[in-house]
Amino acid sequence: MSCWNGRYQSDGNSSFPAGTTQHVIGSFQMVDRDRSGFIDERELHQALSSGFHHFSLTTIRLLIFLFHNPNQPLSLGPNEFAALCSCLAHWRGIFERYDKDRSGKIDPLELRDALYGIGYAIPASALQLLLSKYGDGSGRRVELGFDSFVQCGVIIKGLTDKFKEKDKRYTGSATLSYDAFMTMVLPFLVSYD
Repeated sequence: MSCWNGRYQSDGNSSFPAGTTQHVIGSFQMVDRDRSGFIDERELHQALSSGFHHFSLTTIRLLIFLFHNPNQPLSLGPNEFAALCSCLAHWRGIFERYDKDRSGKIDPLELRDALYGIGYAIPASALQLLLSKYGDGSGRRVELGFDSFVQCGVIIKGLTDKFKEKDKRYTGSATLSYDAFMTMVLPFLVSYD
């Protein structure tokens, strides 16, 4: 299951998909301390924040929301965890490809180029809003680490996919009710804190 296919959900299978690497299986098993076969936000945070990566709880909660099986509580089974790891590997490749100066951070121009390069022509005003979300208020140049880049990219991808569901003719406009709009947008904006 690739994160590029629109929906981020698994088929509900409770075992790892064929071809899952031992590293992914080992990471899941290491943090599933109660051997329930599911990991919660705390366990996912531990699994993903090892080594040189650090993921905020906001990003962890967004990823759990997007990848969990809708028939299960907000946790990930082996299949969902494998899909998440695959998706993060895709985002890592994009991050590394567009981090032109190899700083380990994505600056505003690199972010614009990365989003455009994967098919999201974000208007300058929307890009500024994204950058202001990740700024620290100091007025310094905003640069995104991998965690913030993933959060930003997943939100842009998710909202774009939701919009495309309503824009069946690909005209760049859609008509939707207030309820549909709120249901479409709020899951990507609520911080789950």
